[in-house]
Amino acid sequence: MRNCLTLFFLLLTGIALFASCSDDEGGGYTGETQISATEMTFPKSGDTLTLSVLSSVEPQVTSNQTWCNVSFASVTERGTYTYNVTVDANSETDDRVATLSVVAGSFTASVQVTQTAGDGLIVAQTAYDMPAAGGALSITLTTNGDYAYTINDSWIAEAEVTDARAMTEYTLHFTVSANHGTERTGTITFTLGDLTETVTVTQAAGQAAAVSGETPLEIAVSLGLGWNLGNQLDAHNNGVADETSWGNAAATQALFDALANAGFTSVRIPVTWLGHVGEAPDYTIDETYLNRVAEVVGYAESAGLNAIINIHHDGANSQYWLDIKDAATDETVNSAVKAQLAAMWTQIANRFADKGNFLVFEAMNEIHDGSWGWGDNRTDGGRQYAVLNEWNQVFVDAVRATGGNNQTRYLGVPGYVTNIDLTVENFVLPQDVVDNRLMVAVHFYDPIDYTENADNIYSQWGHTADPSLKADWGDEDNVTGQFAKMKETFIDQGIPAYIGEMGCVHRADDLSESFRLYYLEYVCKAAKDYGMPPFYWDAGGDGTGTQSWALFNHATGEMLNNAQEVIDVMKRGIFTEDASYTLQSVYDSAPQ
Repeated sequence: MRNCLTLFFLLLTGIALFASCSDDEGGGYTGETQISATEMTFPKSGDTLTLSVLSSVEPQVTSNQTWCNVSFASVTERGTYTYNVTVDANSETDDRVATLSVVAGSFTASVQVTQTAGDGLIVAQTAYDMPAAGGALSITLTTNGDYAYTINDSWIAEAEVTDARAMTEYTLHFTVSANHGTERTGTITFTLGDLTETVTVTQAAGQAAAVSGETPLEIAVSLGLGWNLGNQLDAHNNGVADETSWGNAAATQALFDALANAGFTSVRIPVTWLGHVGEAPDYTIDETYLNRVAEVVGYAESAGLNAIINIHHDGANSQYWLDIKDAATDETVNSAVKAQLAAMWTQIANRFADKGNFLVFEAMNEIHDGSWGWGDNRTDGGRQYAVLNEWNQVFVDAVRATGGNNQTRYLGVPGYVTNIDLTVENFVLPQDVVDNRLMVAVHFYDPIDYTENADNIYSQWGHTADPSLKADWGDEDNVTGQFAKMKETFIDQGIPAYIGEMGCVHRADDLSESFRLYYLEYVCKAAKDYGMPPFYWDAGGDGTGTQSWALFNHATGEMLNNAQEVIDVMKRGIFTEDASYTLQSVYDSAPQ
């Protein structure tokens, strides 16, 4: 009996203990408390992850940071407690850490929560003042992502990063071009995702470019080294001038800034007006087209470059209204041409009347009867030469009559087909109301078989060239001989002159290109010595071969081919003042 009672008592005790365990919050788990992780990592955008605790008693889970929140999610009968750990987006520029404390009875543990840094983009200084002379601009940028930047003004050049520490600080070095105009303001915009920082650069006003001087040498020095915006505003198709019709995209400020940065000091902007001029007697120039010409002239002004604009292909081969062939034989045609010439130059001059002496007007381009100086001009008793002299006088009179700055503006007047021999023999300087403001315009592409055509056998030039690979005329003595004629006829008589076009096309192989560089240096040095500033012809495009003159992309200002080499030798020829650098020393350095 006693044994039965004892057994019964033990059975009741076991049932009570089981019931007690079942009612406990820890469910049926009786082992050691366990957590699912001791570290949790979140992205900078934030997220919600789960933390599990296996425990016989309900844990308490708390965070020591407000950006990291913990909330109870669920519990299983086995005793697994689940918590949602929610982390806000990180807007700070550094990684951050929170600690979760887990307490379950006598059990304690910590969970480290790490979140990566948010997008950060901070510039140490948002405004800079630069002198008119320009120079280096250093900007300190603190960021932790793959930032980008946009230069919103082409007179600020691309950056170079010389110091970078991951996730922290970058030092970027920009270059600000010299300012030759009024005070100007530019911006650089930095971006990282949706973040934006803008740096403002204000540059003081500088000395404007200007053609100046009372002697041919002074004027030549002020023009320096020139460049032609060829096949651009002079381009035309079906009798209508169209800037992009010959393959170049529209010119931009970036191009002119690049020219100035490269060392050019003047630009010639040929302009064809065909299709943008009204009927007689007013010959009204289309305002939109004239404004575009003014915009491009403004690019040169902003970049601190002297500029020349003209009437260009309106007289090409006597096909259009500047028809010297018919004007020489029919006075009615000649009178009509002179009336239109006067009307157009009156409008052009008035449009630019407020511009300073950085701007030069050039009457016309290569006027001839279609035979490039070997046509009726040779047999008509000088009539075509006389007509061109009349046209130049009409041009000068029309410009001067507009007054203001045009009263003393420097003007370019061309000889017949801008050929040196025909100009020396037949050009008559127009009468002017002011002294020393007219400049004779000629071109120089001798020998044309070499300079313009790279698709024939003529790949070399000068006294060291292989005779079988060069033209049979036009070597160094031709350069000095032609330039000496100009000096004797005009420069020595106090009449300035300039070479409005010159150049040599790009070659495909190194040896041929070395002769090209030699040619350009020799011509530029000779032009300097004889007192005539040269203007390189750049028709845009790329590559090698006939008509491949290009140094720059006309839209972006990017240098093409070996442009830097070409520019360097021309600059050396024009700007070197070292007494040991002579035309003879250039001659002696010819390719072998």
